[in-house]
Amino acid sequence: MSDKKTASLSVLDLAPIPQGATARDAFHTSLAMAQQAEQLGFNRYWLAEHHNMTGIASAATSVLIGYLAANTSTLRLGSGGVMLPNHAPLVIAEQFGTLESLYPGRIDLGLGRAPGSDQRTMMALRRHMGGHVDNFPADVAEIVGWFDAEQGEAPAVQPVPGLGLKIPVWLLGSSLYSAQLAAKLGLPFAFASHFAPEMLFQALHLYRENFKPSARLAQPHAMVCVNVVAADSEGDARFLFTSMQQQFVNLRRGQPGPLPAPVENMDNLWSPSEQYGVQQALSMSIVGDLDKVRHGLSALMRETQADEIMVNGQIFDKEARLRSFALAMEAYRSL
Repeated sequence: MSDKKTASLSVLDLAPIPQGATARDAFHTSLAMAQQAEQLGFNRYWLAEHHNMTGIASAATSVLIGYLAANTSTLRLGSGGVMLPNHAPLVIAEQFGTLESLYPGRIDLGLGRAPGSDQRTMMALRRHMGGHVDNFPADVAEIVGWFDAEQGEAPAVQPVPGLGLKIPVWLLGSSLYSAQLAAKLGLPFAFASHFAPEMLFQALHLYRENFKPSARLAQPHAMVCVNVVAADSEGDARFLFTSMQQQFVNLRRGQPGPLPAPVENMDNLWSPSEQYGVQQALSMSIVGDLDKVRHGLSALMRETQADEIMVNGQIFDKEARLRSFALAMEAYRSL
């Protein structure tokens, strides 16, 4: 490893709904995951906004954050992310201002520019298309401005609660756009290499090279998200990983659904072109036993020089999922 301080380790949770389970089951699993993450010393626990996807239960992201925050004590919780074009900035500032007021010092607001859904779902969310992605820089600046307001400032429109609460704001991205905007605004940046790894290194370079210090951040701060599926043997981990591989095949076919049960062999479940596409999308995945995960995390930190690593893992069985994240932390602590 380099002389750089070891990056901290965090969790991304999409609240997956396995086949045969319900959203309620997914929420209970997320709570068990968050409580374990707190106990094991993970740095953050983020939830991602998705809509009209029957395999992901985290659509009402701020509500789920509140549920987990109420049942943990010290863990930082946040959005990874809220898809801002789907919402009025004031509503998001109020929601996260409420969370910060209830659980002070524990809340992060990660913002994404992608809609997180298809065109029809976007229309159902917004009713009109006023929340255009081109408004994203101004919308982010508006939220940051509210959170950074000094005592005595009273804008004509303000989030109550939320004004002046200094809630950390992150920009999330899977391309170069948010990397450049985060650099321009002096905000921390997280890259979604767990499903879109192609531009990871270019985005990190752009962010660091163009970063402008701000009142919020003196120097660039980058997080990299990857998939980690860990088990007591490499064969077991590969088996568990097939659930995520099937999920991505189904997404590419336009047939998203509940998280599939793992299978012994993927050969009959994907075409060669589907296999290539899924393997490209999931190439930033560390799958194996404790030793392989340790080496994978070490290489990732060395190659990216990330300040934080966030791990995602769509695993069908609840106990196997808890075990995977525990092994990830054990591997991290042994670096």
